Amino acid sequence: MKVLLLKDAKEDDSGQDPYIRELGLYGLEATLIPVLSFEFLSLPSFSEKLSHPEDYGGLIFTSPRAVEAVELCLEEDSKTEVWKKSLKEKWNAKSVYVVGNATASLVNKIGLDTEGESCGNAEKLAEYICSRESPALPLLFPCGTLKGEILPKMLKDKGIPMESITVYQKIPHPGIRVNLNSYYSQQGVPASITFFSPSGLTHSLKHIQELSEFPCQVRALLTSQSPCGPLWRTGKAGLCSSRPTQAQRRPLPLSQFAAIGPTTARALAAQGLPVSCTATSPTPHALAAGIRTALQPQSC
Repeated sequence: MKVLLLKDAKEDDSGQDPYIRELGLYGLEATLIPVLSFEFLSLPSFSEKLSHPEDYGGLIFTSPRAVEAVELCLEEDSKTEVWKKSLKEKWNAKSVYVVGNATASLVNKIGLDTEGESCGNAEKLAEYICSRESPALPLLFPCGTLKGEILPKMLKDKGIPMESITVYQKIPHPGIRVNLNSYYSQQGVPASITFFSPSGLTHSLKHIQELSEFPCQVRALLTSQSPCGPLWRTGKAGLCSSRPTQAQRRPLPLSQFAAIGPTTARALAAQGLPVSCTATSPTPHALAAGIRTALQPQSC
């Protein structure tokens, strides 16, 4: 079975993307298509803050891009040697909180020890921080323009100071349409499509809708009469009123929709799309196991 993952490739030590490897272990043929690009912001200001660990109680990383921003600061300001000789040690004397093993791995590569990586999302990480941190110096939180408000609010409610700085923004990948067109023309409709962020959903959904090309009558049938609930919505108020014929009731190659976490699952639901699988944690193994279960014949 073919599955589509809307993310960029990240090779591990074995030279293969871990999501492709894990899905392959379940007999699933996965393809990666990036839907987001990233533009980095405020790096001089962030670099200055990184140079003064004494002003902060620690760091919070909730995405790999925030760690990349650190790497760019060190490269552009020629601080690599200073980082290795003193700054890294000073930051390591403080708490460095992360969400997920992928982000933790990148933080480890720049020489920092991490905690909280087993937390699957920002809310769980906030709970972890609140259980350990006492109000003192602020935690430095490099983040994107679309950061959620759950973590900052939970820390604020507990009186834990935090200073956020926006270091990147997500923009649509320039090759979304071409890459999706190529995939659908060569591979056909995938059994499952996984979204890895609400913004990734926003920038890719319209292209996927265009490529699905179901007759309007069939879309109406799937939305209103499917035993599994709505399988697709056109996003328009007026679905076609023509009654589907018996021929149009035959099974069609529909994709299931999977989400890497609860935030993305909520974004799918807000679009009226059913979520067949939400990974129990943002890891290749959890996603692969969830998709395999959802694709079982008895799954609805």
